[in-house]
Amino acid sequence: MTLFRQIKFLIRKEIMLEWRSRYALNGILLYVVSTVFVCYLSFKEISNPPTWNALFWIIMLFASVNAITKSFMQESRGRQLYYYTITGPHAIIISKIIYNVFLMLLLSIIALGFYTLVFKNPVGDPLFYMLAVVLGSISFASVFTMISGIASKSGNGGALMAILSFPLIIPLLVVLIKLSKNALDGLDRSVSFDEIAILLAINVIVITTSLLLFPFLWRE
Repeated sequence: MTLFRQIKFLIRKEIMLEWRSRYALNGILLYVVSTVFVCYLSFKEISNPPTWNALFWIIMLFASVNAITKSFMQESRGRQLYYYTITGPHAIIISKIIYNVFLMLLLSIIALGFYTLVFKNPVGDPLFYMLAVVLGSISFASVFTMISGIASKSGNGGALMAILSFPLIIPLLVVLIKLSKNALDGLDRSVSFDEIAILLAINVIVITTSLLLFPFLWRE
């Protein structure tokens, strides 16, 4: 089976498993909606645009952790052995990243829609802000998928994931907040080209590192 067919098969498998056990996706959606609603009960109105922006990314950060942590954590030993016999490590990690990217895009669109519905939308450039959300979703998916794959080989995966993700997610959040803040203020789009280039570079580095490291993890 070619790499493309393996990836296609694994993505289809992820979708089927998610559809059969929709409680995981429903739980994440409930988390996002309830978190936004709790913020509304606490603040009623957010008049400061930077606070509006920071709160949104905090919600998305924790939603992405809840959504992507299970990527490898939920895989049993028997299932991993089965995958080992029918596919390769590159197909596994690429399919996980692609699936988590689509999952994060879905969650981000729902979260942003409900967030702007509850709180007044102060975004000056909505299309460019949406671009920041898309880039953030891809970045969260690639980083947390790689960390989840590493942490799954540990006895205490949750704690290890938090430790490993901290030095990666902090600079990522700084760039995302700056990029989305530029869109929030309606600044000229050329001002944000450096931030976009940094985000793309981070994604390329993380995905390349995943492709290099995961085959060694997969043999364990």
